[in-house]
Amino acid sequence: ERIRLLIIDDIAETRENLRKLLSFDVNIEVVGAAASGIEGIQLAKELHPHVVLMDINMPDMDGITATEIILKEVPTTEVVMLSVQGETDYLRRAMLAGARDYLTKPPSGDELMSTIHRVYQMGQARAVTMMPAHPVQSTPAPVETRAGGRDGKIVAVYSPKGGVGCTSVAVNLAVALQQAVGADKKVALVDTNLQFGDVGVMMNLPAGRSIIDLVSQIDEIDPDMLSTALSPHGSGVKVLLAPPHPEAAESLLTIPSDEQGNGNSALSIIFDMICDTFDYVVVDMWSRVDDITLTVFDRATLIVLVIRPDIPSIKNARLFLEVSGKLNYPLEKMALVVNGVDRRLGIRMDQIEQAMMPIAVQIPLDDQAALGAANHGVPFVMRDRSRPISQAIGKLAEYVQDVVRREESAQEEGAHTASAGSVRPRLARIFGQGG
Repeated sequence: ERIRLLIIDDIAETRENLRKLLSFDVNIEVVGAAASGIEGIQLAKELHPHVVLMDINMPDMDGITATEIILKEVPTTEVVMLSVQGETDYLRRAMLAGARDYLTKPPSGDELMSTIHRVYQMGQARAVTMMPAHPVQSTPAPVETRAGGRDGKIVAVYSPKGGVGCTSVAVNLAVALQQAVGADKKVALVDTNLQFGDVGVMMNLPAGRSIIDLVSQIDEIDPDMLSTALSPHGSGVKVLLAPPHPEAAESLLTIPSDEQGNGNSALSIIFDMICDTFDYVVVDMWSRVDDITLTVFDRATLIVLVIRPDIPSIKNARLFLEVSGKLNYPLEKMALVVNGVDRRLGIRMDQIEQAMMPIAVQIPLDDQAALGAANHGVPFVMRDRSRPISQAIGKLAEYVQDVVRREESAQEEGAHTASAGSVRPRLARIFGQGG
């Protein structure tokens, strides 16, 4: 079945541009176009589209009001809002009106088409769950398409020292994992550098959605709400961005720990939902060790410890390993990655291993590829997979998959021990005395 789509926008040029853009997807059929909210409501009642692309600002009736009426009159329709306004207030009002997603004009072709397909699939799954039971009906297949039960594995990419390329490693690792596992598995990337996150810039994503959109409704979070907060990337990775402004992070930073003092309670709830929805969750961390960081570490299957081959980076990493031991994190939970390796410069790899632990992956120095990728907002594993720097990230993705497979085997054999979070000492006990 092709996705039947209705466009509602008061600008004729926009309607035509959207129609042309969507003509490249053979699975989408534009069944109508309306120049006003009132006309759009009438066409929706006549055509019963699967998805409506709705402009927010229209002269006779705004898109939010029109959305509320359409969803009441045609409840099987899903609405995607379009607007030049990217403010959080517009997003909140659109979601409250019942819209399934929100795109800032002009959307890219990939972003628009992937959003339409995702919203359509959500609508189909919802329609099946609303169908009355039938005497001969077997277990409904669409249950598989709904979020839940994936038991996603968290990979925390961390460095106790800034400027070592942690975000670059996290971004490219997420993309490489998605390339490796294919469409059968889902990969998410979460930016927990809440005040100065760079994941959105390095992936050229608009700043309209972020983790803060979930915090205000943390007690009501569900898979649909999570989906609206995630930003789709052309690689197939879904990204939960950091807040667009540093001050916006305060609402998450000031949320207290859970009752046992085991980390940020709101972040725990968000990760519960993400792990239920995705197979792999790559997390770009900030350098501080606090409740936010420990919330992720406690849940992580693997902590990728990123360093550069220089004394300050190694010194900070050794201090972190000492702290991680006090937090009861086993050494097997760590993967040491040396970024910016140049045989002609810096400290030898065998010296680093003698001072710390075995190196999992060495990423060669390639400023041209790394800077070019950052400046263009395209991960270097997508720009040129044959470069040594991309191949090194590919090896890291293989390493992550091997770790996950070993953990799953251990769980099946009943040998998997309780997570470190259940026995982790309080952070205050480690840092509260002696400086």
